[in-house]
Amino acid sequence: MSGVSSRFVVRLLGVWGDVRMKGPMVADGRNRPKIGIPWRTSQEEVAGNAAKTRTYLEAVELAGGQAVLLSLAHPGGLLGEIQGLDGFVLPGSPADVNPSEYGTSNCGKCAPADSPREETDRAILSHAFNEQKPVLAICYGCQLLNVYLGGTLIQDIASEKPTLVAHRKEDVSPALGDDPLHEVSFTPESQLARMAEAGDALVNSSHHQSIAKPGRQLRITGQAADGIVESIEWTGDANWVIGVQWHPERMKGDALAERLFSNLVAAARKTLVMKESA
Repeated sequence: MSGVSSRFVVRLLGVWGDVRMKGPMVADGRNRPKIGIPWRTSQEEVAGNAAKTRTYLEAVELAGGQAVLLSLAHPGGLLGEIQGLDGFVLPGSPADVNPSEYGTSNCGKCAPADSPREETDRAILSHAFNEQKPVLAICYGCQLLNVYLGGTLIQDIASEKPTLVAHRKEDVSPALGDDPLHEVSFTPESQLARMAEAGDALVNSSHHQSIAKPGRQLRITGQAADGIVESIEWTGDANWVIGVQWHPERMKGDALAERLFSNLVAAARKTLVMKESA
């Protein structure tokens, strides 16, 4: 039922609101898991600017999940809220993870850290790993997932790892209007390779940092031609935890992008079924 307007409820500035989206109508019911998504930044939440965060909500809804927007401003109520959720998306952000969190100092190229966002993501990840709930971590979210598990980051690709591969608009002169595209090669038998149904895929790119050393029990499963890490997968247990450096929420109609969200929702549905049968 493409083009039909549906509705989902989100936590907006501490008040329950009703936000409209365009997309296929998905019936509410036991098989529609709740996927928590934090605001991209604390500044956007204060301003009520959900334009870019909304793309993640829409992608989850289109994949058959129920999107729940999580506040960064109410840490006291966060744990109670995330306990009722079945999976999570950690979205991108214009902020950078605080370098002190991976044992170094700002080289001068880092964007300011967003402490409320970092604290929220860390609380989500702690809960998700403890309760076996799936996580799709995107761009900044992928980097924070890696740091959370003890990994490190390249603070600025252009100055630390000069490359001919464009990883953001600013890497092209004159700057592009849209995100540049590049290929990613996947490790055989990885989840990403299975979702792509191929050894590589064309993805969009909008980042100046990337993973240096992978965190504990994270496997690098995708790399650009210049060696920059593009995807990681959790290997510690059977829980579905995947990080990608690109932005699948902005690749509507792309088969791999859609499978990332549909597989997340499918994994969350298993969580929901197990919870209901307990």
